[in-house]
Amino acid sequence: QVQLVESGGGLVQAGDSLRLSCAASRGTFGSYAMGWFRQPPGKEREFVAAITRSGITFYADSVKGRFTISRDNTKNTVYLQMSSLNPDDTAVYYCAASSGLRLVRPDSYAYWGQGTQVTVSS
Repeated sequence: QVQLVESGGGLVQAGDSLRLSCAASRGTFGSYAMGWFRQPPGKEREFVAAITRSGITFYADSVKGRFTISRDNTKNTVYLQMSSLNPDDTAVYYCAASSGLRLVRPDSYAYWGQGTQVTVSS
């Protein structure tokens, strides 16, 4: 069973950059695809980005060109580099691990972190 812990959230201004990290323990990190989701205030959880075991990446249209997902299997860590942040990016950000294929779907992920808050002020 994989345990995931996110870090790196905080309060930033519009236009700033922020990097989230998600450290995995237990289980075999390299055998999972990894994803980032977010849940804005009062809204449902939504897909942000995913990276397969081989490093293929997928992004939501709303973050494409601004966010970059990457993974370091030697450190059992997945990252989300966020730039040109705007208030619409305000949300709790979650990382998750999947053995499935439909990486844009939350139900494809078996393991979730506790989330980290990102707040972007205008």
